[in-house]
Amino acid sequence: MKVTPIKEAEPGKRGRKASKETRQLQLIEATIDSLAKRGYSETTMADVADGAGLSRGIVNFHFESKEKLLVATLQYMSEEYAVHWRNALAKGGDDPARQLASVVAADFDRAICNKRKLAAWCAFWGEAKSRPTYQSLCGARDEDYQNVIIDICTALKSSGDYDFDPISAALALSAMLEGLWLRLLMGTENVTRATAYAAACDHLVSVFPKHFSREELRARKIA
Repeated sequence: MKVTPIKEAEPGKRGRKASKETRQLQLIEATIDSLAKRGYSETTMADVADGAGLSRGIVNFHFESKEKLLVATLQYMSEEYAVHWRNALAKGGDDPARQLASVVAADFDRAICNKRKLAAWCAFWGEAKSRPTYQSLCGARDEDYQNVIIDICTALKSSGDYDFDPISAALALSAMLEGLWLRLLMGTENVTRATAYAAACDHLVSVFPKHFSREELRARKIA
């Protein structure tokens, strides 16, 4: 599976659009900061404006309401994560074991796995149950990710003659990764990105012993 880079338009034709996109990105990044610092309910348009160093009128001009700003922020984070894991998948080539190792390691890259973004994700997760828009935004992408992991587990089961259900194995793997993210955010048990990744490696070794070794996986550097 390959991720096709977005083709850039000619500079002269997108100057105004680039300025708008840059301003919106400033506001989205400031929203992530506020979610991480204050949480969902305490984040206001004024907080975002102050955090971005812009006027409140600029925030209203680009997003009109807090809800639209939050939806745009969730969409941005979701797309960022999707591109990230797809790029990792592509680095694994056609080998399912290499694909899975690459995708799991990518979950602990600093660009994605940092307390600021983990806190923002948790803020959205806490609201998702009561907000169908949030569920629909992430639902299709989550399903796509899960289907890819199921396909990989199916291929590894076949080549390794393992006795597990690929759907259950994929679900357990995803839950384990999400749980490690939560522990990183909470700071429990002195968990770090390195120790969380080591735990993920041990899980892969325990489920797929014919495809992975602890030494080989832990030797992989996370960004």
